Formats: sequence, C-alpha cells, structure tokens
Amino acid sequence: MAPDVLRDGIENRHPSAYYILAAKLFNDGKRDDAVFWFYTGQLRFRTLLGCKPDLAPDRDPALFASLNETVGRPLNSYAFGDVNALGGMIGGVLEWDGEHPNGYVAKSECEQTITAERAGLGELRNMITEKADEIRKQRAENGLENR
Repeated sequence: MAPDVLRDGIENRHPSAYYILAAKLFNDGKRDDAVFWFYTGQLRFRTLLGCKPDLAPDRDPALFASLNETVGRPLNSYAFGDVNALGGMIGGVLEWDGEHPNGYVAKSECEQTITAERAGLGELRNMITEKADEIRKQRAENGLENR
C-alpha cells in the first residue's frame, strides 16, 4: 500500500498501520514525516493496550514490542539527532491526536487511559526539551549525529 493510501483514514486503522506508514516513509527518505507517524502510532498503540489490558500477550502486546524494536530503533536514532525538532514533532502528535477520532479506542470508554498516555507523551517532550544539551552530548560521545 502506498503511503498516501495508508495515511487516508489512518485514524480508523489498527495502530500497527501507523508503524507501517512510518517505516515506508522512513525508507522513502521522508524521515521527519516518519517520526511523526511513529510517535502517533506509539501513542495510539499504548492507548489501545492500556484500555484493553486483557488482550492475549502473544498478539497486540507482542506486536507492539516488535514494532517498537524494528521500526522504532532506527526512527528514534534519527529523531534524537535533532531534539528541538523532536520536541516540536511530539507537540504536533498530541495536537493531531486530539483533533482526530480513534477508531480503535472510544474516548467515552477509555478517557482515563487516553489522558494518561497523552500526559506521558507530553512528559517525554518536556524531558527532551529540558535535557536537550545532555542528549546531544551523550549522542556525540557515542558517535551519533546531532543535526
């Protein structure tokens, strides 16, 4: 499926679709777009898992862990190369999420989990912003690019 087709109506797709979109965009060189959709997918997937804690552990929870490793590792390596942009991108994810329905988790059924997951992502954004210099320094020490 082409990225444009996958993106159309994505808010009604399983959260794994966001990861697939992110991977396709990343492989196509559209890395900033990929980071946006990765973090959006991560937020939506965490919300799904938090709202449905009785899911079989070898299904969605295992898929989430696998996607975070296979898709998330290279995306995060890229994303943390520009912590200022990443902080802004996470703000955009929270804005997009607040403006779009979630076809897998009804707000009325899971408002507390949705609020908690959004707050957690906001805390990550704050931590990235507060520790930007430290993150850059550690990346440089590890031979990773800072943009």
